[in-house]
Amino acid sequence: MEHTVGEVAAVAGVTVRTLHHYDAVGLLSPSGRSRAGHRRYGDRDLDRLQRILFHRALGFPLDEIAALLDDPAADPRAHLRRQHALLTDRIETLRRMADAVAAAMEAAQMGINLTPEEKFEVFEGFDPVRYADEAEQRWGHTEAYRASQRRTAAYTKADWQRLKDEFDALHARVAGLLERGVPAGAPEAMDAAEEHRRYIDSAHYPCDVRTHTGLADMYVADPRFTATYEAVRPGLARYLHDAIHANARRAEQPHGVKEQ
Repeated sequence: MEHTVGEVAAVAGVTVRTLHHYDAVGLLSPSGRSRAGHRRYGDRDLDRLQRILFHRALGFPLDEIAALLDDPAADPRAHLRRQHALLTDRIETLRRMADAVAAAMEAAQMGINLTPEEKFEVFEGFDPVRYADEAEQRWGHTEAYRASQRRTAAYTKADWQRLKDEFDALHARVAGLLERGVPAGAPEAMDAAEEHRRYIDSAHYPCDVRTHTGLADMYVADPRFTATYEAVRPGLARYLHDAIHANARRAEQPHGVKEQ
């Protein structure tokens, strides 16, 4: 089956101009032409374009991509395995970056008192101070923010690392519930949400169920927080949000969960 340059551009998410450039530099020359001389791309051309775009997404320059694809000794399956490994590494890097950005915002909100070296070590190279202005603008007027500043001022690097490990373990537990198909309104999910609330309440600032639902809303409204939970497991941000709201509704019932 043959495709026009416009069809290929649309399906691949690139511009016609980009395809013309790839043709001009010999990276992707269409295997056919129409009677009028217009480019026509076959299935093998589309396979090559896919490999080109994989490598471009990973930052490879065009000349290196051409050398990789035109290597006569190259095994197509080996190409795919290599691309998969590179993409997996990139995903892991982006996941760590998303975690660090969310940790940075939390750190600014909580008033972390670390040396610059410790900040970079705990948060994997991202400086929590970067979000200090935003945190103060959003929460500085609240008693929760002031309580957090007072409570966390004496925390050491070891304290923050321990709290981070505990929070990560809690998120992993919630992700496990999601993976098992446990509904967000099920007792087990609500119990995990309640544990999440109590963690914040004990480690950072007073967090009643109303405050907790406000945080849950932020997890799905702020793309940076959403990205952090989605990196743990797709759908986790919405699942945790729903479990927190379900737990809040349960707490409002006569025999609901008692806040501690």
